[in-house]
Amino acid sequence: MLSKQIKRYRQHWQLYVFLILPVAYILIFAYWPMFGLQIAFKKFNIVQGIWGSPWVGFKNFIKFFNAYQFQAVIVNTLTLSIYALLAAFPFPIMFALVLNVVEHNKLKKVVQTITYMPHFISTVVLVGMLMQIFHPMIGLYGKAYQALTGNMASDLFAKPAAFKHLYVWSGVWQGFGYNSIIYIAALTNVSAELHEAAEVDGASRFQRVIHIDFPALVPTIVIMLILRMGSIMSIGFEKTYLMQNSLNLSASEIISTFVYKKGLGAGVGNDYSYSTAIGMFNSVVNLILITTVNMISRRVSETSLW
Repeated sequence: MLSKQIKRYRQHWQLYVFLILPVAYILIFAYWPMFGLQIAFKKFNIVQGIWGSPWVGFKNFIKFFNAYQFQAVIVNTLTLSIYALLAAFPFPIMFALVLNVVEHNKLKKVVQTITYMPHFISTVVLVGMLMQIFHPMIGLYGKAYQALTGNMASDLFAKPAAFKHLYVWSGVWQGFGYNSIIYIAALTNVSAELHEAAEVDGASRFQRVIHIDFPALVPTIVIMLILRMGSIMSIGFEKTYLMQNSLNLSASEIISTFVYKKGLGAGVGNDYSYSTAIGMFNSVVNLILITTVNMISRRVSETSLW
């Protein structure tokens, strides 16, 4: 058995050479940083270093669980993540199904290009666009509101209730085109013979979408859903932090911004151990979620990550 493996390695050594860079990347940037996770169980001091800092056990985790912001931070994170999942996840699927029906290739390419473009807008520029569009005085929203009602519009960025809607639907607009690429690719593998047979049997185009195209997407949808569930506690830090202000803080303070403020944004009062403990808690929850969802998917269907 060992001789066969060695022979195979020698025959395909070029392929294993290609693996050196990605494996090195994963080891350096994914596994080596795990060495620093022990900070979560210590009272870290820069002078003493990681090894010299005293152990405190689960004190940092208990501190987070007992913090008065704990419930609000968890609720805000789950609210934004679940809302974004429910709102954004179906759009790329529907867009891919609709675009697949279009027979005019030039029109299809133009639509794809236009819908992909927002994905490449940086987060800073996107938030700047939102602030300009929804400005209560000079923005499109403010001007339209004044023209229709004669009154000055309220500042949506100052309303906690409006924060999640601005965050989620701007994300839907920015990402649905780009996220549809994987579904469009899956639809290209659908056999044309299935459509021809269904058409001969009198099936309409809509019926073919429901009974041929959509079932072909189900395995891809399940995989993408499992991956999305594995990051349900991880909301993008940059966009949330840029949209955040003191007036909407009750709805915009999530785990990632809370970790930043405790670990890096507090100046001389930075608590690296505390922020590491919070980040580790977040990662463990995500790991439990993706493992659970994958196990459920494996039992109820034939599709799973492992």
